[in-house]
Amino acid sequence: MTWAWLKQSLPRSLYGRAALILLLPVIALQLVISIAFIQRHYDGVTRAMARTMAIDLAYLTDQVNANAGAPGPVITQLALAFELDIAWPAPAIPLNRGPVFYDLAATALTTTLQDRLPHLQAIGFDRLRRVTVWLTTAAGPVAITIDRRRVSASNPHQLLVLMVVFGGLMSLIAFVFLRNQLRPITRLAEAAAAYGRGRIAPYSPSGAVEVRAAGTAFLDMRARIERQAQTRTLMLSGVSHDLRTPLTRMNLALSMMDGEDVQALRADVDQMARMVDSFLDYARDGSSDPVEQTDALALIAAIVAQAGTQVTLGPTEGDPVLLPLRPTALRRAVDNLISNALRHAGRVQVSLAFGEKSLRISVEDDGPGIPAAARDEAMRPFVRLDPARNQDRGSGVGLGLAIVAEIARAHGGVLRLGASDALGGLRADLVLAR
Repeated sequence: MTWAWLKQSLPRSLYGRAALILLLPVIALQLVISIAFIQRHYDGVTRAMARTMAIDLAYLTDQVNANAGAPGPVITQLALAFELDIAWPAPAIPLNRGPVFYDLAATALTTTLQDRLPHLQAIGFDRLRRVTVWLTTAAGPVAITIDRRRVSASNPHQLLVLMVVFGGLMSLIAFVFLRNQLRPITRLAEAAAAYGRGRIAPYSPSGAVEVRAAGTAFLDMRARIERQAQTRTLMLSGVSHDLRTPLTRMNLALSMMDGEDVQALRADVDQMARMVDSFLDYARDGSSDPVEQTDALALIAAIVAQAGTQVTLGPTEGDPVLLPLRPTALRRAVDNLISNALRHAGRVQVSLAFGEKSLRISVEDDGPGIPAAARDEAMRPFVRLDPARNQDRGSGVGLGLAIVAEIARAHGGVLRLGASDALGGLRADLVLAR
């Protein structure tokens, strides 16, 4: 794209873009004024003063030519009358006699004197203090040193300095006021980002009318989502609780019966009880659990130690730090991943990676894995991939990975499924935002 490089070079933050919007017009305005007004102003003033001096120098040349036989007294009188420093005979013209690079009026001065003085040999500049003119006369070359203030506008940089100083000061004051207007937007963004990570940060709308309206809409949306989540949890909890009563009566009745069909019925009742427990776990996505500063490495190490000898703790990347997590929900998610791996594999390895913006908990196994085309489907509720993961060995109801995905979303993260390079089976990465 033609403008892709421009988009990549623009600041990412709101403050950076606001500063760019604020400073670009100021800088462009100052450049335009500097080029269109200041340069032309000093150029015109310098040319007018140089033309006046050229008249004096032409008169001086005519007087020296008229008294070529004895020019000394005439040169002395002219030097006193015009307040000039005249050297006769003139010294040699130096090689390095050009103006400094920041001499804005040197070009206009040189061209004006060259146009007005046909007997001009050379012009030498002593920075911004003096200018020396070598003229050819009938009495020989004459060097005339002139105070720079008499032939060009003085202090051409003063206005530039004032423009830069006051432009910077006004930009700073404007940025302070603009920052106060942007602060409510950043607070709203921080509250929305925290809610996306499963945390409810305190927020009250402030700022301009439009920002207040957006903040109020965000609070209404957050409250509505929370009510819907609570309603879903209460509904599923109520249904599950109501189902436990007939299941308990059925278990009691089956325990008092004998026969070949009783074992199959007991297995069905047990499976229904596990389904009810799975429904409850899915309803409790972890968003209602309190957030605590958690030592994730110690928590995962304790889970691995309780999981048995088939589960080992792998290497840890990064520096372990305390993170704001929901330890109960996180334990439930890792337990589900380990249980799912043990159901289909013989070896399981759990590892952690602490990054700057996320925590990654990886559970790898040496089982058959899941085909790449079926991994997204595997994380949907009530989906059982019999050919891929040999569900005949277990009694899952298709909610294990869905529960983990919900807990990951409650932490502002995601669950990713892939292939394990270390063990060759499935790799489940539970990525949580820091």
